[in-house]
Amino acid sequence: MKRFFRWWLVILAVCLLGAAPAAAREAKIRLLHVNDFHGFAEPYRPLGRLELQGGAAYLAAQVKRLRAARPSLLLAAGDMIQGDNWANLFQGASVIELMNAMGFDAMVVGNHEFDFGREVLQERVRQAAFPVLGANVQGLPDLKPYVVRKVGAVRVAILGVVTPDTAQATHPKNVAGLSFTPPATVVREYLPRLRQEADLVVVLSHLGYAADRQLAQEVPGIDIIVGGHSHTRLDRPVRVNGTWIVQAFEHGRFLGVLDVTVERGRMKASEGRLVPIRPGSGPADPEILALVKKYQRQVDSLLNVVVGEAATDLDAREARVQETALGNLVADILKARAGAETALINGGTLRAGIPKGPVTRKQVYTALPFDNYLVALRLTGAQILAALEHGIAGLPEREGRFPQVAGLKFAYRPGAPPGRRVAEVEIGGRPLEPERTYTLATIDFLAAGGDGYTVFGEVLKAAGLSGNGGLLQSTALTYNDPGTWVRDLVADHFTRHSPVSARVEGRIRALP
Repeated sequence: MKRFFRWWLVILAVCLLGAAPAAAREAKIRLLHVNDFHGFAEPYRPLGRLELQGGAAYLAAQVKRLRAARPSLLLAAGDMIQGDNWANLFQGASVIELMNAMGFDAMVVGNHEFDFGREVLQERVRQAAFPVLGANVQGLPDLKPYVVRKVGAVRVAILGVVTPDTAQATHPKNVAGLSFTPPATVVREYLPRLRQEADLVVVLSHLGYAADRQLAQEVPGIDIIVGGHSHTRLDRPVRVNGTWIVQAFEHGRFLGVLDVTVERGRMKASEGRLVPIRPGSGPADPEILALVKKYQRQVDSLLNVVVGEAATDLDAREARVQETALGNLVADILKARAGAETALINGGTLRAGIPKGPVTRKQVYTALPFDNYLVALRLTGAQILAALEHGIAGLPEREGRFPQVAGLKFAYRPGAPPGRRVAEVEIGGRPLEPERTYTLATIDFLAAGGDGYTVFGEVLKAAGLSGNGGLLQSTALTYNDPGTWVRDLVADHFTRHSPVSARVEGRIRALP
């Protein structure tokens, strides 16, 4: 009887083990992720590289291959629908169709998702066959705060947060009526609920790598942060305060892969890597290739027209941290067109360089993808100095506010206290006079206070404003042309003045 009883105990234990929740046993899942795609659906050759990189059809083929090996999620960490002409000419609809075809499981909004305006963003969210997240965005109910997905035997909660700097990083009209709660506050609020609903908690973040690290320090208990915004290439996951952080560079040039082991409802282990995406690295997905070509034919019919010639490489790779050739050229064009004494644009408005040789309208539109137009306004020397101080304050994080200038030279000390970094400012070859009034050419985005250039917006408000369907009407404005995009001014310059050359010439200097 004792032997019989022992056998029944063994059988009962086996049955109970088999009936236990699947998440109580060890389970392996895979997270696939991309960020800052910016509509780069076709393979392209980054300036300074010989080989083509990226390509949505090759990305999709890798996704299919890796999904076949184990239960997986495909996630997008923001800035997907705006950037390259393949996206911009269709206001991001082409990208959402691509993501639907690839079977994305979730996406967080990035700051550039707002660039076409609130109504277009709402259309893109409705078009998406996957949830678009934004837990810290108040006033846009189309965005979900989080979603829970069953991946094999594992319940995965995905919470989306976007940088609060979105309010300054896009045109103010695009975020009217919206507010952005600090990400740590929102994550801390949702985390207990998500822990009850899921075995694994993932924050899908468009905050930037430094902010992701800070979030992990401030809010313990996050399993994984899948990041974007800073275009950081993390070849291996980084662990901060028990949280694994991953990010996959930019433009679909890499696919992030994170293999996760979950046991008894908790993350046990992980292993991550980046898979390079380029022609020749594997097959192209035929369905996605056909979709890419469908839209590309429309782009080419409009933009594959030579507008002039570049006599030199017009580089813009470091426009967020230093003077560049393309930045000088664009600033010069705006200064001359507006008849201004000086010009200032943000380095973040330049998204690609233009190599030496024949220049197509497509290349100009790729370099300057945003719908910005030229304005000029009256500023005192003190206000220009304040704008320069603001522009270089974002250097450590390579923020897009870094100034590219014309008719103006200045030096700065990176280690000096905030507000006292800029020195030796000259306009028109003469020292800046704080009390004198100057005319400055810029873009409507900055004039409205974008990228945190509040000094411009304050000048316009103080001078009196009235709406006219464009940016603003104000006695402070000396030039205002909402009917012509800056990229078209640049294309016209190539047509009229080719061959065009520009170089770095010491307009901006870093002092010891």
